[in-house]
Parts: sequence; structure tokens; C-alpha cells
Amino acid sequence: MAKSSTILALLPFTMILLCTQGALRYGFYSESCPDVERIVFDAVARKFFKIPTATAHALRIFNHDCFVEGCDASVLISSNGTFRSERDAEINRSLPQDGFDLFLEAKAAVESRCPGVVSCTDVMTIATRDSVYMLGGPRYEVQTGRRDGLISMASRVLENLPQASQTIHEVINLFQSKGLSIADMVALSGAHSVGASHCREFMSRIYHFNQTHEIDPTIDKDYAMKLRATCPDKGLDLNVMAFNDPTTPWTLDTAYYDNIRKGMGLLATDQALYSRRETKNIVEEMANDKKVFRKRFGEAMNKMSSFGVKTGTEGEIRRDCRVFNQ
Repeated sequence: MAKSSTILALLPFTMILLCTQGALRYGFYSESCPDVERIVFDAVARKFFKIPTATAHALRIFNHDCFVEGCDASVLISSNGTFRSERDAEINRSLPQDGFDLFLEAKAAVESRCPGVVSCTDVMTIATRDSVYMLGGPRYEVQTGRRDGLISMASRVLENLPQASQTIHEVINLFQSKGLSIADMVALSGAHSVGASHCREFMSRIYHFNQTHEIDPTIDKDYAMKLRATCPDKGLDLNVMAFNDPTTPWTLDTAYYDNIRKGMGLLATDQALYSRRETKNIVEEMANDKKVFRKRFGEAMNKMSSFGVKTGTEGEIRRDCRVFNQ
């Protein structure tokens, strides 16, 4: 009986220990790599001052990673003769190399100080937070303890990423399937305040929209004419892009939401945020209050980066983010 009582008494402690081992937490590397956040920040800062656009591109890459298999650095894996990785999915081929380089350089800097300790996924998470800060966004605190995934398949990408051709209802459903609310979706859409999109992603809005309208009636006509000048209907260079935010294209701010109010959301899914009462109200709130945007954006990024992650004994800690450990 005494033995049974001892076992029962130990159960709560054992359960707490198991939960702790498999959970994200602040200061996960406080003993194994205490300077990891400073090391990553320095690497991001070096990249930003050398190639400022890399931070916006890193943010986009991180979002693409987290929506497929959860945040697990699977988008960094290179294809080989055996399989085609996420990076080579059609929708990911336009992801800029300088964004990938930012993550790889940050990981290399961490490896030089703490070999085999910090996952590529945690490096990506910290580096993305620092990239957001470099772009003028909030500097939110991040929990760590993620491990790197063991799967990277191009075939799993398309159905898991929001697309410009989707309806607002479809986008909401996709975000909710990732544990993200409508408010989270509108906040994370603010990432479109930086960077650019290829003409093909919005051409259908500015040319031959439907039988009634040549141009999408939800888009500002002057803005549509400027986009037409950038993206001609004939002889289009498929590499040409337009800024997602024509006013402050490299600053993560609330101009994106103000543009939507003016009919200047570049992608159909951007402008559609103003078509439903619940999303329109959030757009208005974000456009009117920078503090609200910064708070909600940081919270939504943390929420996205914590959904479906690998922890504890799951996955692995890659030394080279481009290949699975042998």
C-alpha cells in the first residue's frame, strides 16, 4: 500500500515534467545557448543593412513554412533525386533567395557558438521576430523549444496556403484550420504592408474582370490605372511585380489597412477584408490605431508560430537547415 501511495504521489510531478519537456517556453536555451537571441539579432541586422529587402522576404517565407506542417523549417529543405521539397512547390518558387539566406546565415552564426543545440525552426522564429522589428513593426517576445520537421513535400503545400484566387470565406476557413481566429487573420494580413506581388496574382482584377465590369468595381480606378501601367495586358514580363502597399512598401505599418479602406488593396483577398462586417470592423480598428495593430500582430505571430509545432522528442535538431540529419 505504501508503494502504491508513493507512485500516486509522484504522478502529478511526472505529468508536469512530461508537459514541460514537450512545451514551448521562454528561455528554453537559457543554459544550453544563453546568447542565442543576441546572435540571431546580430545576423539579421547584418543582413538588413546589406540587403534591406531580405527581412520582408524572410517574413513571407516564415508564414509559408508555418502554414504547412506547422512551423518546422520544412520550407528550408532542398529537393534531391528522391523527393521534391516544399521549397520547389509552384507557389513557393517565387520566394526570394535573400530571405532564405537570412535564415541560413543566422543558423550558421548560432551553430558556430552552440553546435547542434538550437533548431532551425527556433532560429527562423527569432529571426522573423527581429525582421519584423527591422521593418518598423513590434518586437514581441517569443517562446522557444521547437524542433525541426522530418517531412518536406511539395505536394502538401498548395492546399495549405492562402491564395489570391480564394474567397474570403475560404481564407477564413483555412486560417481557422490552423487555430487562428478571424482577428488573427486580419492582423497577419498586415504582413502585406511590405513586399510585392507578381502581376499575375491580380491581373484578373484590372483587365476583363467580368461581363459587366472591365475592372473590379471594388478597386480604386486611379490605382487600377497605375497598376495597368506596371502590368500591361499584352507582352507582360512574368517577373514584373507591384508593391503590396504603394504608400510605405518597406515599412510594416497600418498603411495597408488604410489602403484597403480607399479601395487600394492589391490582391482580391486583401480588398475582400472590407467586404464582410466582422473583418471590415477590424480593418477600421487597425487603420485607426497603430498600437492595436502592433499588439495584435505580435500576438497573432506568436499564435501562428506555436500551432502544430514539434517539441520534446519529436523531429530533430538540424545542423544544416537545408538537409535532414543523416
